[in-house]
Amino acid sequence: MSEVTNITGAPYYFILMGIPGFEGSHVWISIPFCCLYTVSIVGNTTILAVIRTEPSLHQPMYLFLSMLALTDLGLTLTTLPTVMQLLWFSIRKISFEACFAQFFFLHGFSFMESSVLLAMSFDRYVAICRPLHYATILTSKVIGRIGLAIVCRCVLAVLPSLFLLKRLPFCRSHLLSHSYCLHPDMIRLVCADIRVNSWYGFALVLLIIVMDPLLIVLSYAFILKSILGTASWTERFRAVNNCLSHILAVLVLYVPMVGVSMTHRFAKNASPLVHVIMANIYLLAPPMMNPIIYSVKTKQIRQGIFHLLLQRKVY
Repeated sequence: MSEVTNITGAPYYFILMGIPGFEGSHVWISIPFCCLYTVSIVGNTTILAVIRTEPSLHQPMYLFLSMLALTDLGLTLTTLPTVMQLLWFSIRKISFEACFAQFFFLHGFSFMESSVLLAMSFDRYVAICRPLHYATILTSKVIGRIGLAIVCRCVLAVLPSLFLLKRLPFCRSHLLSHSYCLHPDMIRLVCADIRVNSWYGFALVLLIIVMDPLLIVLSYAFILKSILGTASWTERFRAVNNCLSHILAVLVLYVPMVGVSMTHRFAKNASPLVHVIMANIYLLAPPMMNPIIYSVKTKQIRQGIFHLLLQRKVY
């Protein structure tokens, strides 16, 4: 296969950026990053192990939670290599092919996170608004189809933007603004007409980043209506408590996402450090926080973790 080159004919690569203004402290900065990645990997792996080993957790809610844990694990492992090799070894170069591969998985898992949270909101809607039909609506076959639809949706969403970007010439600075390859970061290095890419990106924002939260809000509007129609405060409290973990997971994803969008939109002249911090919060917070939220707020997950730890001690 021929090597992709820039306009000078030299082999093409990108240069990643660490933490602007703190290049001399990258080794020390790697310590909190390492802790965040460790918590994310251990937490999500534990959630998956608990759900797999506990037969009582083979229910729709926990199967969707396992999808979320897999997505978070994928998102973590996608950014970990470039971030940690930059902080530990100051390796800033990344090849054209590797950058596009990271671009595909990073945006794919980000969209998948949103899609899984949307599916989980549907699960909560059925559990609270149609409890008698819960088992018949959300069968294992239906959940499998939802999981397959989520994967197909995200792959089909990211692939066109990848091919649209890959066909364009990169002839400006090699320098990216982050320690991983993001579409908005890469497209600014293109020296050609990017109107098609921009319109496709706008459509993608509307179909996923805008539509998913709106549908989640709609599902909770129906849930709230159902809760307020229940007879006792105990039932209302139980219903709200069942949704709390999911609500927190939604906030952990979409609040940083909105923050990143607002920063790019209204703070273009802000320090590069601000953009880097916001992007890192957006990509690192959900994979780290989700297992903590579900471990703390979900009794069945806590009990499963205790059982798993006790079994290991016995062996």
